[in-house]
Amino acid sequence: MTTTKIHFTDDHIGLAHGAGGKASRRLIEGLLVPYLVDGAPTELNDAAYLDVNGSRLAVTADSFVVKPLVFPGGSIGELAVNGTVNDLAMGGAKSLALLSTLILEAGLATSELEREVAAMARAAQRAGVSVVGGDTKVVEHGKADGMFITTAGIGLTDPRVHLSGQNVRPGDQVILSGPIGDHGITVLLARGELDLEADLTSDTRPLWPFVSALIDAAAPGLRWMRDPTRGGVATALNELARDAKVAVVLDEEAIPVRSTVRGACEILGMDPLHIANEGQFLAIVSPDYADVALESITRTPGGEGARRIGEIQEAPKRVVLARSRYGGTRVVDMLVGDPLPRIC
Repeated sequence: MTTTKIHFTDDHIGLAHGAGGKASRRLIEGLLVPYLVDGAPTELNDAAYLDVNGSRLAVTADSFVVKPLVFPGGSIGELAVNGTVNDLAMGGAKSLALLSTLILEAGLATSELEREVAAMARAAQRAGVSVVGGDTKVVEHGKADGMFITTAGIGLTDPRVHLSGQNVRPGDQVILSGPIGDHGITVLLARGELDLEADLTSDTRPLWPFVSALIDAAAPGLRWMRDPTRGGVATALNELARDAKVAVVLDEEAIPVRSTVRGACEILGMDPLHIANEGQFLAIVSPDYADVALESITRTPGGEGARRIGEIQEAPKRVVLARSRYGGTRVVDMLVGDPLPRIC
């Protein structure tokens, strides 16, 4: 992301500052970057890069505070591993090792801790990465909702790709790896706060197998990737449109959304494009590589739902538009506020 001069003037931190939308970006660019980043970075991605002896390493860190700890299709331990290896994968990097810090609440049952440590181990094995170290802290009862997990990762970037929003050009195609909104709606329903039921599970999974196949098939045409977690597809593409100074035009009918997710969103007054995902990703690919790129994802087990959902255009700059089946268009804004807190 290209930074601009933003002054953070909010008096207090709210849940919206952690939702991944406009408030999060204002906090990062207006308060964190000016103090913590040496010089103005050209981009702020999920992973940072280090050039070491001819190799390009990717490093990342993430924290997980999901409530409840266990939900259909996953849990906080699995989420912590998948989320971190996916941040590296979106930078074109295969994970080499992880570090994990556990913040435990006094009174947490040992059986719950063991369950989540085992979930982390299974997820790490599935992703082909080792947890090589970490730390453990315990806080007073009532201060951590059971446990929080912070995970850091390091990976080796594939030399065939150099992913950046600065590479994106008009005519490039937008590819989505599968149905959106499953994770956010699943966690919301798992809380039992709404009188809604749906046969739905989280999409949490490691994304490297899809990215590896995509690089093999279309590396010269691969411009940019992002997993649309907090803030959803709408926020990720708005950040791209702003940083690359282009328009992203989506074909709304082509965007895969399960009927249960669409129905829940209609009842709750939310846009599926704003709902978080933990096992999907967006890829911007040059038009001459779009067909082979999409085929590489759909041929990877679990990627059958991938679709081409839109195109990069010259104008209107810094805007995301969604074109309906009737030919009309609407502006798709970045997430404002925090309709679904504590989902990852």
